[in-house]
Amino acid sequence: MTKRPSKFLFASLAAAVGFAGVQLAAVGAQAADYDVGSIHIAQLWSRATPKGASTAAGYMAITNNGSTPDRVSCVSSDVSAQCQIHSMTMEGGVMKMRPIEGGLEIKPGETVVLKPSGVHVMFLDLKQPLLPGKTVKATLKFDKAGTVDVEYPIAAIGAAAPGAPAGGGTMMEGHGGMMQMSPKH
Repeated sequence: MTKRPSKFLFASLAAAVGFAGVQLAAVGAQAADYDVGSIHIAQLWSRATPKGASTAAGYMAITNNGSTPDRVSCVSSDVSAQCQIHSMTMEGGVMKMRPIEGGLEIKPGETVVLKPSGVHVMFLDLKQPLLPGKTVKATLKFDKAGTVDVEYPIAAIGAAAPGAPAGGGTMMEGHGGMMQMSPKH
């Protein structure tokens, strides 16, 4: 007598395949590249947040193809009350995040990568959780190149940077310390 797989098994497999497809779509969403003046912006991404989170981060690579330095700041986003460019440092085992006053400088011919555990865009006072497969819309302002609207595709919570090995890159990864944000928000 041949035993046939149960309906439960088929339903479980279908659910697993569907879930995997959603995860792949969320992580595999490709960000658009943007050009404004002599500035090229690529590799934009963000991570999903748990319900109740008040902050999130955005990452990207910014290349200055011009002959003079420029500075970038975040003007606004559709998901938060404000956005800023932040630096992250470790001081005495304590992670400290602070806004970069006056914007982040991008020197001529330089590419600056905003990434987890480093310089990043900080979305403050979130209006709603960030969901995988959706996007965060933000407006970036360059002192010389001008203003540009960009979109950050949202990957799963804890996702590695696009193109990075899986399992790496959370803000607290490997630090084992406390996080302290500057009150200058």
